[in-house]
Amino acid sequence: MKCAVTTLDNKPAGEIDLDDTIFGLPPRADILARMVNWQLAKRRAGTHAVKGRSDVAASKSKIYRQKGTGRARHGARTANIFRGGGQVFGPVPRDHSHKLPKKVRKLALKTALSVKAADGKLVVLDSVQIDTPKTGALAKKLDALGWESVLVIDGTQVDPGFARAARNLPNVDVLPEGGANVYDILRRDTLVLTRQAVEALEARLK
Repeated sequence: MKCAVTTLDNKPAGEIDLDDTIFGLPPRADILARMVNWQLAKRRAGTHAVKGRSDVAASKSKIYRQKGTGRARHGARTANIFRGGGQVFGPVPRDHSHKLPKKVRKLALKTALSVKAADGKLVVLDSVQIDTPKTGALAKKLDALGWESVLVIDGTQVDPGFARAARNLPNVDVLPEGGANVYDILRRDTLVLTRQAVEALEARLK
């Protein structure tokens, strides 16, 4: 498919051919959901924990005799029914990550790119190099383009000046081509690719 190429000054810079096998796939909500869940599960620290009955610092002796008190039979004060006792079946440190086949991950990235292209939220830039690498100058350019929530993906290396200028802008993410992922693509409204990013993604996903 044909896609217009623009500049940061909102001027036309020709056209580019996008591979239909990468940017023209049908939407698959199930694949995208599996990929996002996989990404978020990998990010979880899994360090949450509570004290069980054996971890509570208290006497383990029987709190009163078995018979003759008229009260219920109890053992140690660390039982879960007492205030300050241990918790039953509480969370323990563990790894939340799970496996997802490489083919599914590859399909999910293609699908995310295709969804943005189908929604008209995919923009191809000629380059992200700016004459004045200042946050204020870049913010004015983005406002003129109408980009409020945007993910910019550059080539193998992000232009240092652009990355520095965009670092303090809210709702603006900048990634190299190798860092392109489904979660970051979906969480931003507009996806911006440079010519280098398009070439690198097509080479990576074919």
